[in-house]
Amino acid sequence: MPESSPLSSSVLAAISERRSVRAFKEQPVSEEIVRTILGVAARAPSGNNTQPWRVQVLVGAAKERLSAAILQERSSGEPEPAMEYAYYPAQFPEPYLGLRRELGWSLYSQLGIRKGDRAASRRWQDQNFTFFGAPVGMIFTMDRRLGLGSLIDIGMFLEALNVAARSFGLEACAQAAFGAYHATIRRVLELAPEQEVICGLSLGYEDKEAIPNRLRTSRLPLEEFVAFHSA
Repeated sequence: MPESSPLSSSVLAAISERRSVRAFKEQPVSEEIVRTILGVAARAPSGNNTQPWRVQVLVGAAKERLSAAILQERSSGEPEPAMEYAYYPAQFPEPYLGLRRELGWSLYSQLGIRKGDRAASRRWQDQNFTFFGAPVGMIFTMDRRLGLGSLIDIGMFLEALNVAARSFGLEACAQAAFGAYHATIRRVLELAPEQEVICGLSLGYEDKEAIPNRLRTSRLPLEEFVAFHSA
């Protein structure tokens, strides 16, 4: 790796060591820290500086109320509702299908969930909606009247937030799963009709002893996704 300055080394470490944490300590996170992280993340680029991200920050009773409402809907036995936008394709081509399966098998193996054990899988998936025990939950929305390019902007905002959180010793997990429960989220949080639910995020201090946090995901080598052109 090329020689880097102390500052660039810390930035590179914050990005390269980032991962999705799925179990948190009960230790609270101050509102001041949350505000600082969001303020830094807001420096993310966006098309024509439109800054399309909108964030609902949930703690305490408000977070518990949303979790309870979603879990109640999930317990009804009805099929999971569709998201407001197509996050995933109807059918995954390779190599994406293989990467997706690798993650699923690795995580479930860590958790001791056997293939075909739908009840155990459902119990684990439910933990998404309690924000994996994190003290801070977030819901991200954007104005549905904007174009698909705004999703790119929100993705950059999310990455900036994840990296900024690490400067305070915090970890996070972005969660597309919340998008399916947009109707419940809109009702509980009293969102305006034009606000499209994009995803959720769990934020807090990592429980380093928790089994889900033992997972380390792989990354493709540069040769598989980069082409250099010089002439």
